[in-house]
Amino acid sequence: MTDGGAPSGGTGARQPRQIVLRPTAPIVPAANIAGRSLMFVISIMSFLASLTLGAVILVQDTANTWQSDISREVTIQIKPQDGLDMQQALETARRIAIGFEGATDATIVNDEETSRLLEPWLGEGLDLDELPVPRLVIVTIDEGAPPDFQAMRTALTQALPNVYLDDHRTWVNRLVAMANTTTLIGICILMLVFAATVLTVIFATRGALSGNHHIVEVLHFVGAEAGFVASHFQRHFFIIALKGATAGGIAAAIIFASAGVWANNNFATPQSDQTNALFGGFSVGPGGYVGIVAIVIIIAFLTALTTRITVMKTIREIDLIRSNPGHVL
Repeated sequence: MTDGGAPSGGTGARQPRQIVLRPTAPIVPAANIAGRSLMFVISIMSFLASLTLGAVILVQDTANTWQSDISREVTIQIKPQDGLDMQQALETARRIAIGFEGATDATIVNDEETSRLLEPWLGEGLDLDELPVPRLVIVTIDEGAPPDFQAMRTALTQALPNVYLDDHRTWVNRLVAMANTTTLIGICILMLVFAATVLTVIFATRGALSGNHHIVEVLHFVGAEAGFVASHFQRHFFIIALKGATAGGIAAAIIFASAGVWANNNFATPQSDQTNALFGGFSVGPGGYVGIVAIVIIIAFLTALTTRITVMKTIREIDLIRSNPGHVL
């Protein structure tokens, strides 16, 4: 005779019931249209910020190169004149310049080099004897102990007609002012991009909170700390921002790398010579790519911080409404 509580044919021992745990859904949906839109916007912001940083680096490097080259050289210009033996005048100017202490070398820019300098504007096959083109002597100076430019200018003027000594001081001052202004503008643009990113993240976070308001309120009501809820939103938007910022940074890096390849492939042409003189080699260097990585990291962490602050502020508003139902925010 068997016990009515025990199954017939069994051992008489009750088998433990297996508990199946269902996976919990995230507070914030992993992927939605709003998230993809935010990722796209952040990628644009990262792209613009990286381009701005790269442009500032290019301008600064080019300005430093110009300033270094200009500070090492002065230029003697001799304008053509009827009856003037230009070659002899150039030799005389070179001899006078090299005679001053502090002038280490002097080079006459020959006809071929002068034609090459004018080729982008006047074309090929120039006859310099038929054009009133000033001829140049480049004087290399000792940066630590430069010569007396006023004495050199006086000696040249007494020996030659239509001669002009340019020590490039005006250009150096303008160059420094331009570089500083460009840097300031670049910093302002970066700040605007970061500010726009913060505002975009605030709106996106509030939108996500609005769509999941009942979940957030219930979790907080049953005892979930504000930091716990904020960490879920923070992690969600951090991943979105990191993906978007990385995409924008990679796009900017590809553009700079492509520009550098183009500059190298078009080297030693009149167009590339002028472009390199104005903008350098279009190479941002290792520092530029490190800066792009830094922008990606800054945007990602700025997004996470903004999201956390926004969620914490919203939960405090919920607590304020619950403690004072009549309060209007």
